[in-house]
Amino acid sequence: MFTELPLLPADPILGLSAAYHADTNPDKVDLGVGVYKTEQGNTPILGCVKQAEAELFKTEASKVYTPPAGIPGANRAAAALAFGEDHAVIHDQRLATIQTPGGSGALRAAAELIAKARPDATVWVSTPTWGNHIPLLSSAGLTLKEYPYYDFSLQRIDFDGMLNTLNQAGKDDLVLLHACCHNPSGADLTESQWQQLTALASERGFTPFIDLAYQGFGDGIAEDAYGVRLMADTLPELILAMSFSKNLGLYRERTGSLNIVAPSATAASANLSQMLSITRGLYSMPPAHGSSLVDIIYHNQTLHAQWLQELADMRERISGLRQQLVSALNHQQQHTDFSFIAEQRGMFSFLGLNESQVTRLKSEFSVYMTDNSRINIAGVNSRNLEYLAQSVCQVLR
Repeated sequence: MFTELPLLPADPILGLSAAYHADTNPDKVDLGVGVYKTEQGNTPILGCVKQAEAELFKTEASKVYTPPAGIPGANRAAAALAFGEDHAVIHDQRLATIQTPGGSGALRAAAELIAKARPDATVWVSTPTWGNHIPLLSSAGLTLKEYPYYDFSLQRIDFDGMLNTLNQAGKDDLVLLHACCHNPSGADLTESQWQQLTALASERGFTPFIDLAYQGFGDGIAEDAYGVRLMADTLPELILAMSFSKNLGLYRERTGSLNIVAPSATAASANLSQMLSITRGLYSMPPAHGSSLVDIIYHNQTLHAQWLQELADMRERISGLRQQLVSALNHQQQHTDFSFIAEQRGMFSFLGLNESQVTRLKSEFSVYMTDNSRINIAGVNSRNLEYLAQSVCQVLR
């Protein structure tokens, strides 16, 4: 049965990681895989997470299945973080929330829900977008179209092109948006742009489908949810996929949340029943460990405050690295102004290099990034900063 299956190429990111680990150059630099790293190059377990795990170890009395929707306290935490404690969609019971295996699980479950509700729906996806968005959505049989987002020549958002294209979206369409820290460009919508986009959604009738994977890594918890909260204030429906991989460092725990804002409490209950039916067929019951930690940390005042400080430390470190990288690159050459990197948010930016230049960086300098020159800013540190800047400047010449 399986002998005729062809060998598939390695995932671009995972293949890049394998090449980096096989490289024996002591000066090698890994800017590929999108995980947070400390100055020492480690991806740490947050202090608040360690303390929550100790608490969970003392109090957990069973390994029985979680409820189908997940840990209730974690779902309340996810809703409060995304929409705010006092948001009307929570009070009016217009929000249906379930726990999912990571943000990817939320996206896939949402795709199945869309396919069930509107099999002929079109989902508009930004160019560029996170590499796994298209496989996750298309695997559910959805039709995808692209809208322009990032202008590589100007290193900024092509907002006019975005609005002009989305003006073609119909009332049964959905538009996939990055709430903050756009992956892979790092270029985020301003409050004014969110307002214009919300007005267009209201006019055209399309449904926002928002991916909130980096809340707190941009400007802060509330600031990074501005677009989510504005659209929930204004529009009758939206879909929100959330991840706790980055802001709580729960990468391997696969901790996420799917949230559907409905026009009424009755519709929200119906949506919840459909979500649970879909996830029952996908993975039956959600994992418990990561969401138990979210519940503990969010509802323990001391751990909550500690988390916000640790999150601020990560955010400020990345912001500082952006400034340092811009300074090093602009100091060593005058041909390209890299100041746009400091204006962006989150872990990612494009360097603006072509594929042949990226290939040279890998083969001649052991500097690893994706072929479109997307880099993980968190992979920069005081030990590799100057070498990285020198290497980039060499291939620019």
